[in-house]
Amino acid sequence: MPNEPVKSSKRVLEPITRVSEVLFGLIMVLTFTGSLSVAEAGRDDIRTMLVGALGCNLAWGMIDALLYLMGSLAEKGQGLMSLRAVRKTSDPQHAQRLIADALPSVVASVLTPAELEGMRLRLTQLPEPPQRARLHKDDWLGALGVFLLVFLSTFPVVIPFIFMQSTLPAMRVSNGIAIVMLFLTGYSYGRLTGYHPLGVGIGMVVLGTILVSITMALGG
Repeated sequence: MPNEPVKSSKRVLEPITRVSEVLFGLIMVLTFTGSLSVAEAGRDDIRTMLVGALGCNLAWGMIDALLYLMGSLAEKGQGLMSLRAVRKTSDPQHAQRLIADALPSVVASVLTPAELEGMRLRLTQLPEPPQRARLHKDDWLGALGVFLLVFLSTFPVVIPFIFMQSTLPAMRVSNGIAIVMLFLTGYSYGRLTGYHPLGVGIGMVVLGTILVSITMALGG
């Protein structure tokens, strides 16, 4: 029907969020694999590294998931506050400014006062909003996705140390996998942001190496 509202096609996790979480997990695990000494590391050292890497990304996956839920709740709360302010004010122009402020600047810049007024009228006709923002199924699924992305990004980098007995070949394979993953995350980021994917992919490898070096130097 022509007058039926358009439903949002927003995903549980946006692609840029997925790329960012994988990159974060990679940086964390590389600080552990990069701390191994090829000349001195034995199986006990490798076992300690594996436990540390998995434990660290498990913890940070849970923390990132909690932060994601907090961000979702804050966003919903701000939306409710904006809606109440629009419905409460008796000044149509003030209500229109509130609506414009709540929209992305690019979208707000192309809307006319008449269109904003139409939005205001439709918002005033909505049922009474809930008193407090609440998390929904998609929010919990998004948090689960964040946790899994951070935690599971550990495994490709540490798998060589599990199945290969010699430290040097395992380190080389692990570093190769990490470089490929860093490049792919950068390539994806470039495509999502409109930058040259190949250049961003190479830049992500360089940036990841620098970040890991800084983290290790600071004792992370």
